[in-house]
Amino acid sequence: MSKKGIQSVRGFSDILPEESPLWQRAESVIRRVLEAYGYREIRLPVLERTELFSRSIGEVTDIVEKEMYTFDDRNGDSVTLRPEGTAGCVRAGIQSGLLHNAEPRLWYAGPMFRHERPQKGRLRQFHQVGAEVFGIPGPELDAEMIIMTARMLRELGLPGVRLQLNSLGTPESRAAHREELVAYLRRHEDRLDEDARRRLETNPLRIFDSKNPEVQQIMADAPRLMDCLDATSAEHFDTVRNLLERAGVEYEVNPSLVRGLDYYTRTVFEWVTDRLGAQGTVCAGGRFDGLVEQLGGRPTPAIGFALGLERLVALLEEQGVPGQGGVPHAYLVVATEVGAGLETAEALRDALPELRLQTHAGGGGFKAQLKRADRSGARVALILGDEEHAAGALTIKDLRGEDGQQRLPFDDAVKYLRGLIGA
Repeated sequence: MSKKGIQSVRGFSDILPEESPLWQRAESVIRRVLEAYGYREIRLPVLERTELFSRSIGEVTDIVEKEMYTFDDRNGDSVTLRPEGTAGCVRAGIQSGLLHNAEPRLWYAGPMFRHERPQKGRLRQFHQVGAEVFGIPGPELDAEMIIMTARMLRELGLPGVRLQLNSLGTPESRAAHREELVAYLRRHEDRLDEDARRRLETNPLRIFDSKNPEVQQIMADAPRLMDCLDATSAEHFDTVRNLLERAGVEYEVNPSLVRGLDYYTRTVFEWVTDRLGAQGTVCAGGRFDGLVEQLGGRPTPAIGFALGLERLVALLEEQGVPGQGGVPHAYLVVATEVGAGLETAEALRDALPELRLQTHAGGGGFKAQLKRADRSGARVALILGDEEHAAGALTIKDLRGEDGQQRLPFDDAVKYLRGLIGA
């Protein structure tokens, strides 16, 4: 142990009190929009059987091969800290019967875990909000989900985030495209890097994700999945695009857009930005019509998305968006007996549930308490001395504005504070 004490595990970061208000703002906007579209919250465990992810994500993906936190528990069962939320949501839906003869709209939030090289916007414990809809195959749901994410970003105050679209078609059209793609890449195999050669044998579609400039040059002329789409998938994608255009949602078709998970089909989308360096994807999603059946359920169409909170908060910070909550509205200076201070504080909270009120504790003279009130960041100090207590009043001292200091009866003090906090 270092002289500084025990340090956090690399890639696992604290979210400190001064940082939390921006997280709270983001989470409250996202929750409000999801509920406005009829989504209900589901809370999922962070630990699942390893088989869930190897069957859903794919044995030969980078996540399963290199990134999962997997270990045997005391019974010898292989378990994994969830690297993403969709598989667990599907498992819960099958296990609970939630998907049977229903079209549930679900959302969840919480930490995910991947053993990657920590960098800005990508930690080993990271936080996502995800949403999934089951049982609706039509393109109108794809469009509505994308429109909903556009509303989230708009209400958060994040301009300049661009929407990219693609279609991955069906497993059959992907298989036909894979044959063409592999044949093309074999002709250029000597120019591929080690990672691309490995993916050529396992998941060649992911080579479109390569950051190597020479590989990118090769992929620029590679066969596109869009050219191999079956007629139904092509019509589905055209309808999604038409509905987005009618809703005024701008987008760009990116034929190189693929997903790192094997279960995606047809529509895939990403909201991207240039403001976060290499980690430019803020929100990503798409259809996964075969996953429920793959995990043991009945054939069920589905679509979902995940939004990375670390990256979203970083964008909010850059935009100078204010946080939600945080510092108290008022600080109660207690210059009389302690019991009177606690009674007054509770009466204020009863009258104003929205009031963030910090009551002084720990002793100290009147001037010392005022200094603490100022350091707390509160807008006003509420002073309760012997005279105020006897008269059923409070003295209100404006610490940030120009209201000065005034003594008010308790009910009038409540009215003043209600106006102050906009309740």
